[in-house]
Amino acid sequence: MFEGFAHALGLAFPWFLLVIMGLGLFGLIVPVFPGNTVIWAGALAYGLVDGFNGRAWWFFIPITLLTVVALAADNVLMGAKAKQAGASWLSIGITLVAAFAASIILTPFAGLAAAPLTLFIAEFFQQDRDSKKAWETTRGLMLGCGWAFVARFSLGLVTIGLYLWWVLGGG
Repeated sequence: MFEGFAHALGLAFPWFLLVIMGLGLFGLIVPVFPGNTVIWAGALAYGLVDGFNGRAWWFFIPITLLTVVALAADNVLMGAKAKQAGASWLSIGITLVAAFAASIILTPFAGLAAAPLTLFIAEFFQQDRDSKKAWETTRGLMLGCGWAFVARFSLGLVTIGLYLWWVLGGG
């Protein structure tokens, strides 16, 4: 009796993880939700339960690399767009530190709000109190945030695709 249940549970487990991964993917809509990490954790759980045989590493390593790229996308794209809009490296650095500190000390949502506010204030003083220039760089940062979402979501889809290929016996 228990053997049949265990077999059914074993068959359902990869699909349960796929649902978790889907929640991680759509959780990316909330900027502070670690959706790509949730997707990666689902793949890790599958590997731990199914076993990391030789073929599994050909899937898990790219899944891990895609996750690292997705996690870096926020800072890279937001900083790049702010720099492209004219922000100084000093202002971008101050913004990064302030957003990180606010995320840790207060909440991740506070960190999200701190980034554009800090960049605006830093650039306001860097740009000789020119609010128009400060707003342009802040707008660049926020545009980068939008592109970061697109990148994280796209990388999440590719990661889930690799997971499905792995589960369905690809390779």
